[in-house]
Amino acid sequence: MPLGCPGSNRIEGIDADYMQQPRTGGCNTLTMSLDDPWELASADAELLRGRLGTPDAVVVLGSGWAEVGTSLGSVEAEMPMSDLVGVPPPTVLGHGSTASMVSAGDRRVLVMAGRVHLYEGHGAHTVVHGVRTAVLAGCRDVLLTNAAGSLRPEVGVGSAVVLEDQLNLTGASPLAGPPPPPEMGARFADMTDLYDPDLRAAALAADPRGVGGVYAGLLGGAFETPAEIRMLSGMGADVVGMSTVLEAIAARHLGARVFGVSLVTNLAAGLQDTLDHEEVLAAGAASAGHLGVLLQAVLGAG
Repeated sequence: MPLGCPGSNRIEGIDADYMQQPRTGGCNTLTMSLDDPWELASADAELLRGRLGTPDAVVVLGSGWAEVGTSLGSVEAEMPMSDLVGVPPPTVLGHGSTASMVSAGDRRVLVMAGRVHLYEGHGAHTVVHGVRTAVLAGCRDVLLTNAAGSLRPEVGVGSAVVLEDQLNLTGASPLAGPPPPPEMGARFADMTDLYDPDLRAAALAADPRGVGGVYAGLLGGAFETPAEIRMLSGMGADVVGMSTVLEAIAARHLGARVFGVSLVTNLAAGLQDTLDHEEVLAAGAASAGHLGVLLQAVLGAG
């Protein structure tokens, strides 16, 4: 099946067997080196613009955030995320698989209902591919959402934690591997103001219940142990999860403004009795109203 056609994406990472093969015929004709993540993102950005138009912001919906996406505005067009060649289908309960162009006031917002993770067996470039594609397609603001465990008992379930900084403890980086082409910036990007101060201020002004905090991103595949939570607390983390950190690095590297927010869906291990994914989704559904207001405020500040 040709590159860019519905259902054509079946790669699991940038080292899939059919990398380097030309794709011809059908709805699109394109030949490129698919083991170059930068070239692949550029090609998918062109495909996305052709299908949905040019966005100026992107919202990535994490676990439990699906209902929030419907509150952002009217949908103009949509497509399966897997039509983007570098995006494998998500396998995690609570993650959608659709990219929608939403009209939100005077902004054209790309809403990505789903993401993939390192713990699903993907490489860092595959994990950030959706965000990287969105920025190359025209998004100047990147809004990353996730579900997280709180390390602070006073910041309970349903709280929105606006990310001030992060700890990338995944052991991976989207800037490792093939170097970016010169037009996409130097590999060693400055992460001093990774999460944009103006967007953070807009979010906290819109949600009096919101707090700021540091997000610790881990590889995942299992919830953390109580000992790991004590370690993370000592390192300065306020919330912990299994996503976001790589996407934030990739977006900032390309010059986008980055905003991140965690929905607290549980207290971290050792602070409550048990943990399960179903309660993550339930907490998201219960908090959809005020989370939508928060994201609308951030988009309005763009």
